[in-house]
Order: sequence, then C-alpha cells, then structure tokens
Amino acid sequence: MNNTLTSTDINRKTKGRFLKGLDILTYGLAAFLALGCEGILAFCIEQKIYNCTIKEFNTWQSILHWVLTYIIWGAFAIYILRSTKKKGYDLFSKTDKKIRPWQWACIAIGVAACLISTWIDWNGSKVLTELEHKGTLLFVFQYIYYFIEVFLVMLIIVCGQKACEIWFGKENIPYGGIIAALTWGLGHWWSKGSLAAGIFTAICGLALGSVYLLANRNAKLSYALLCVMFIL
Repeated sequence: MNNTLTSTDINRKTKGRFLKGLDILTYGLAAFLALGCEGILAFCIEQKIYNCTIKEFNTWQSILHWVLTYIIWGAFAIYILRSTKKKGYDLFSKTDKKIRPWQWACIAIGVAACLISTWIDWNGSKVLTELEHKGTLLFVFQYIYYFIEVFLVMLIIVCGQKACEIWFGKENIPYGGIIAALTWGLGHWWSKGSLAAGIFTAICGLALGSVYLLANRNAKLSYALLCVMFIL
C-alpha cells in the first residue's frame, strides 16, 4: 500500500486548512462588525434623531444608546458562540498547563504598562475621573458597556489566533493581538477621529493578544486580565 501523498492530496489539504482558518477568522471579523455597529447607531441613526452628536447626548439618550448597544453586541456574541460550537470550533478550550514564573512576570509588566499609560493619558485614575464626571448612574451603564466590549475584543483575539495558527502552524506568535490591533485598534482612529487614539488602541490590542497567549489561553483569567488592562 502506497502512503505517499500526491500533489493533489497536498493541494486539497492546503485548501482545506485555508478555508477552515478563513471560516474561524470570519467569526472574529463578525465580532469587529458588532463593535462597528455602535458607530452606525451613534453617528448615522441617533445623531439624526436627536440632532446632536454623541458627546451632547443627555443622560437618558446615553443610557438608551448603551442599552441598544448591549442588545446588538449580545446578539452577535450569542450568534458567534452558538455557531462556532455547532461547527465544533472550541474557542475556549480548557488547559491544565501551568503558567510559568516568567509568564507571570511578562503579564505583570504588560498589565503595569497599560495601567501606567492609562494613568498618564487620563492624568490620574480613569475610573475615578469617569465616576466624577458622569455620576453613578451613567458610570454603571458605561462600565457594563466596557465589560461587553472587552468580551467582543477577546473573541477577535481568540478567532484571529486560531485562524492564523491553522494557516501558519506557529503557536507562540500573538496573531490574535495583531488582528485586534488592525481591526478594533485602528477602528478607534475613525470612531475617535484621532490617529493617536487609533495607534494607542492598536498597541493595546497587541498587548491584550500577547497576554492571552502568556495566560496559556485560559479564558477566565485572560478575560479578567483584559478587563483590568482595558477598563482600569
């Protein structure tokens, strides 16, 4: 029996690997589309209805905006999780692999760098500043928004990482962070109207993707770390 692979077999396997990776990446891009839907809601729909920009929304207009965003984001997240599970893609596979001391050290450095840069950018604590400026009610709705946003960013990272690992075969490169930087990160260039904001968020996206790998793809730990890095 001849077990030698023919060129046709190799091409078929290569094509299958490419299509599988592309399929998984599509779900990451769907998570990015979900984030982009907020921009359509704010700048194309609500702005015309309220005849003012999102920065000029009153308390209840802001709350309604966030609630509608929750619904859109939640629908996308549920679709992604159900669809990937149905296809057998284990996005959040469990691992018993222990995180080594050098990994914890790198995670600590990454988290500290994000917190320090946020402190400098906000001239102090971001949380306390937003609480002071927004008040308790808006603050609560704003931070629910942040927690859901981080989950969608994590989906971009996870799907991007899995897709690129299928394509390129290497598992120690933060592909997911690169995808997050090029989508969610630079997307802030448009939404914030600032290249500096886009570059800063892109760097954060890369850092978040790196921490996901350093945490050995532990879903709960990665999400907690991502929340600390992005929200605080």
